[in-house]
Amino acid sequence: MSTLTKPNHIGRKISRIRELRDMKQEALAQALGTNQQAVSILENSETIDDEKLAEVAKALGVTVEAIKSFSEENMINYFNSFHDNSINNGHFGNNHCTFNPLDKLIETFHEKEKLYERLLQAEKDKIEYLEKLLKK
Repeated sequence: MSTLTKPNHIGRKISRIRELRDMKQEALAQALGTNQQAVSILENSETIDDEKLAEVAKALGVTVEAIKSFSEENMINYFNSFHDNSINNGHFGNNHCTFNPLDKLIETFHEKEKLYERLLQAEKDKIEYLEKLLKK
């Protein structure tokens, strides 16, 4: 069931935004302080109360209005605007893109790279510590 056939299905919109952000249900559940099954139920709900919607929007890093106005058609227009600025003038629904997607991609890559380096250093520290223990 897509947002094209059910334009006001808030749960499906949340699901698509989550997928576009390359986020799994488990990650959204953790951000919301709940479990994956609760997120699944949420994404199958046609309506969601405003308080919960605000929590979900914050966890997804978008506005409540971005969720409410989300549609596949707007996404197509948004991405087409990179090739043809006459389409929707680079707008996403009623919201303006306030960042360069490539910059965001590079920023995300650097964040993951730093995390990898920290994890690698932690493993090296563990190995060093274990080697010291073995030498005693």
